[in-house]
Amino acid sequence: MGQKVHLGLIYGGKSGEHDVSLRTAFAVMGELDYAKYEITPFYITRLGEWRVGSMLGGQPGDIDELRLEPVDGAPVPVVPDLPLAPLLDRLAGGTLAGGGQPIDVVFPLLHGTFGEDGTIQGLLEIADIPYVGAGVLASAAGMDKITMKKIFAYEGLPQCVFRYFNRAQWEKDASFFIMECEVALGYPCFVKPSNLGSSVGISKAKTREELIAAIDFAFRFDRRVIVEEFVDAREIEVSVLGNDDPKISVPGEIAPSNEFYDYKAKYVDGKSTIHIPANIPNKTAEAVRDMALRAFLAIDGSGLSRVDFFLRKTDGQLFVNEVNTMPGFTPISMYPLMWKESGLPYKDLLDKLIDLAFKRYADRKTIDFGGSGGN
Repeated sequence: MGQKVHLGLIYGGKSGEHDVSLRTAFAVMGELDYAKYEITPFYITRLGEWRVGSMLGGQPGDIDELRLEPVDGAPVPVVPDLPLAPLLDRLAGGTLAGGGQPIDVVFPLLHGTFGEDGTIQGLLEIADIPYVGAGVLASAAGMDKITMKKIFAYEGLPQCVFRYFNRAQWEKDASFFIMECEVALGYPCFVKPSNLGSSVGISKAKTREELIAAIDFAFRFDRRVIVEEFVDAREIEVSVLGNDDPKISVPGEIAPSNEFYDYKAKYVDGKSTIHIPANIPNKTAEAVRDMALRAFLAIDGSGLSRVDFFLRKTDGQLFVNEVNTMPGFTPISMYPLMWKESGLPYKDLLDKLIDLAFKRYADRKTIDFGGSGGN
């Protein structure tokens, strides 16, 4: 057998989804084939400090080990103050990179701000390292709900009615935006930070007072807020896998344990009911898969995404809700479960994602970024 692939796993992060990332990393480490991969963990603390662990020979015993805290006084290698050169040295295989063997590919298991929004992807592009998942553009567009919805609107994809504004606009004329939301959306409605995931910062507002409180709460997590109409709908999801010619899984359905599919329902109580495949007509399933493909290509997705839909109960109308470019990989996460039902087990799915990362990297190497072909 040839040399193992040296895989760097980046997780944690300076984000409201830090704990979600740890759950994802722990699940992935439990499923990777250690006969194929050498694993070096890169843990980013809540304060943004990078810590590098030793190569792993198997899954850590518990999730707390992923935090790479000093044990019995033993130091954990840290990138001092996050200067760019030492960080890139570590990632690109310098003397600090896990025993000296260059890292062949990175799997950024980061959710939310500074991980799923194109920032870490840009860093890895600068380091010239293959990485799993969407590139800078798709990550940024998929993370920012306002930008994503504008792209979907251009593509003619059906969506719920929405309104948006930034903090300065809200502070200048809150009464105008309250009136606009009430006229265009009515109650109840959903208030969300534009740039965040895992349902962090989302509230359902049923009155004007609740709307104002929800907007103030959402501004804790982002400088822009989006408000969406309520649709009495079933929540349908589908997984996308591939680069320019992606495959689509069977659709799944979630019946939330709470009033809506919030953070607790996703990651804490485990009581939400999952149906895979979703109990929907074949025609609807095909429409879901077709719209998911269109949404994925619209943002120039690559590697993986989970596309979420609303299926209105009254008339069966489908609405695209969002594209998640780095969906969770926890044991109760929909993305791997839908691929499992589609005939692709977890271990094989991880292998495929890493292979797609190498293919995307090779494809980008054919691009003349230096402009040597012209003046």
